[in-house]
Amino acid sequence: MAHDVKSQLTALLQKALASVAPAATDTPIHLERPRDPTHGDFATNLALQLAKALKKNPRDIANQLVAELPTSVLVSKAEVAGAGFINFTLDARAKTNVVRAVLGEAENYGRSMLGGSLKVQVEFVSANPTGPLHVGHGRGAAYGASLSNLLTFAGWDVTREYYVNDAGRQMDILGLSTWLRYLEQHGVVVPFPPNAYQGGYVRDMAEQLKHAHGDKYVRVAEAVLAGTPGLPEAGRADDEAKRQRESHLDALIAKAKELLGPDWDYVHQHALNEQLADCRDDLEQFGVSFDVWFSEKALFDTGLVARCVDLLENNGHLYVQNGARWFKSTAFGDEKDRVVQRENGLYTYFASDIAYHLNKFERGFDKVINIWGADHHGYISRVNGAITALGLDASKLQVALVQFAVLYRNGQKASMSTRSGEFVTLRELRGEVGNDACRFFYALRKSDQHLDFDLDLAKSQTNENPVYYIQYAHARICSVLSQWSGDLPALAEADLTQLANPRELAIANKLAEFRDVIEGAARELAPHLIAFYLKDLAGEFHGWYNAERMLVDDLALRDARVALAIAVRQVIRNGLAILGVSCPESM
Repeated sequence: MAHDVKSQLTALLQKALASVAPAATDTPIHLERPRDPTHGDFATNLALQLAKALKKNPRDIANQLVAELPTSVLVSKAEVAGAGFINFTLDARAKTNVVRAVLGEAENYGRSMLGGSLKVQVEFVSANPTGPLHVGHGRGAAYGASLSNLLTFAGWDVTREYYVNDAGRQMDILGLSTWLRYLEQHGVVVPFPPNAYQGGYVRDMAEQLKHAHGDKYVRVAEAVLAGTPGLPEAGRADDEAKRQRESHLDALIAKAKELLGPDWDYVHQHALNEQLADCRDDLEQFGVSFDVWFSEKALFDTGLVARCVDLLENNGHLYVQNGARWFKSTAFGDEKDRVVQRENGLYTYFASDIAYHLNKFERGFDKVINIWGADHHGYISRVNGAITALGLDASKLQVALVQFAVLYRNGQKASMSTRSGEFVTLRELRGEVGNDACRFFYALRKSDQHLDFDLDLAKSQTNENPVYYIQYAHARICSVLSQWSGDLPALAEADLTQLANPRELAIANKLAEFRDVIEGAARELAPHLIAFYLKDLAGEFHGWYNAERMLVDDLALRDARVALAIAVRQVIRNGLAILGVSCPESM
């Protein structure tokens, strides 16, 4: 509806422009909604755009344009304001017609073809499957899911993808941690490394191994520790001590592979499968699903990593130093060059990441969106550089950064270290405040802005809690409908001219903004704009509800008000569905 009004206003302005400045009819016409409602319903800066070419005062041009505007039942007033803006106030009927559009389009109201059915891949979460998801991962999950829903609603063909880091050292550390806990349960005492994974979930996986396979994987402590470098004193935190701890850990991994032989793969895969299954379950319960779970290991198994590195070399972007192969990433704006293959022949994580992006492009996506933690900011230039070095169009890649949420419990900041096991899991957070509060609160800030998650506010049933405030508006409308005895289909013919007071017209205006909000949010990859919009819409509704009776004696007015309320309910449903939040009918 808003788009129809804007196109009609644009047509009126084009006719006025043709009369005032025939040589400038190709000037783009921009119409925006003023922030201050006293400035009308739409405004244009067309006169300011024309001032330089016409060498005239923009207010004079604006007055000429207004004088040449064709008459229209759409516009009740057009006036010049400020430096030369033209403000339009719509006729009340033009505003309230949106109610009929919402009732007719229902769950499709607000949908757009902005995306033109282009294929876009959104890759998000992609946390190492080395432990339960924590509240920081939750923000990336909520943002990625809401963004995917938003882009789908705005006309893109979206593929949701999780990149599983099932190759490399972190998974080896998890496999080792599980095996050492398994040995411990069989009375084999090996000092547990402080930089291994500490959480109770590791003990649980070890218990599963013991229950299923008895002592099959038991080895004596002397054999496990043979030849491994010692650990530094527990209190040391200097760089040399850290290096010693990492060397000790790597030696234990090598020893585990040697002693277990082919059984190492089983222990390793058991840990991976358990954590990946837990991750899937947690995300599904959070309302987050994926179309593709992509294995990093598959990049090696198919030879894509080797092919990718060879491609970079053939294109002249690699050099060899000290036996390692380096990518010339400084040529693409990175702070230093990066190793893609170590002197021992092993490929780096960066090499597999380049190969993964090559795979994305070869799958034919028109746009690729990576959702990364804000700590990956420095990674963007080297990945863009590698894509360019492969002869691909790096402009197809867009990276959205997500700041980790900081959870405050009783005024205390919670630690989230996966290795130490001292973290608050997403599952625990959901259990405490519920999925709806989690999804909405995560969406309340721009993704790259810092977020303090206020548990007390999220659990409160007050107007200060934004998700409660919006859901309460929905429940109030459901309550009105339960008391109304009319015929829902007949509301399509309700006399909307009855909606004449300023609160009703303000609500109609807000409903008409919805598609513009959808398109703006999609362009900016900003689902938080939907959350802001819904708060405003709920505020308009609550103000109207508190000031006016819905079910008045006048049947025509009653039906018109019920129709407006149902339109509000529908838009709340459409908006909350994008954010993954439910719409309770009673509260």
